[in-house]
Amino acid sequence: MLQSCTGTVRRATRNLNHNPLQRYSFVPSAEARFVKQSLRKLLRETAQPVAVVTSTLPDHETAPRSDSSVQGQKKALSTFHGATLSSFTSIALDPHPLVAFSLRVPSRMALALNAHASKPQMQMSSHMVVNILSAAQPHIARLFSSPDLHPFSEPEVQWTQSVDGLPIIKGALGALSCTVIGRSLPLSDTRWLHSSMEEWETEVQQVEGGSGLASELFIARVLRVEDVQELEGQLENDKLRTLPLLYHQRAYTTVGNIPNP
Repeated sequence: MLQSCTGTVRRATRNLNHNPLQRYSFVPSAEARFVKQSLRKLLRETAQPVAVVTSTLPDHETAPRSDSSVQGQKKALSTFHGATLSSFTSIALDPHPLVAFSLRVPSRMALALNAHASKPQMQMSSHMVVNILSAAQPHIARLFSSPDLHPFSEPEVQWTQSVDGLPIIKGALGALSCTVIGRSLPLSDTRWLHSSMEEWETEVQQVEGGSGLASELFIARVLRVEDVQELEGQLENDKLRTLPLLYHQRAYTTVGNIPNP
């Protein structure tokens, strides 16, 4: 199953033209605009889990094991990178546990993961860690959502390393060591979804003219569920450590009990 899925991804990306995509001047139909607006409105009412994916930058091998000491922070500034995810989801448990998420492109994280995917690597060696944030960590989500910051050097970011040398954020609800099963799939160019160019060109005419932002889809196999260390120091509300961080109506929140009727 995994080999079949990996082969599909590789064939799809190989068949695409990797030159910059041709710009189309088609105006989206009224129906396409309505679908986008309706979906955006609905998803704002639907709580999404928040995670941070951590990995090494393309020019660096996995760093030696260290912690968030001063020396470790200096090394992390040039070795590690992280990005906040709002689209993370589990897509399969059997026969292999698979997760998926999308990243805006161009971005350093998308470049890093695709670089890892293109290199020969041991099957059970992870490319990244998906840190599922707790309700006590909205500040972590904000730090890793800015492309210009280097959060691993910030004192409020406490982290350790996995057996593969990748950062695990302390205090997270959970952490998954994963390996990408192939290069990412471009979501702005959906030729890989269609059996003919005619079908794809019809879709382009219907949907082109959106925000202009491009994303790519990553699929990864979960190799380990990591043990996450507790944060050092006291939290104002320790209960938040056991609850998931959610993004709802453009704000961070968490779950609550439904009152009995």
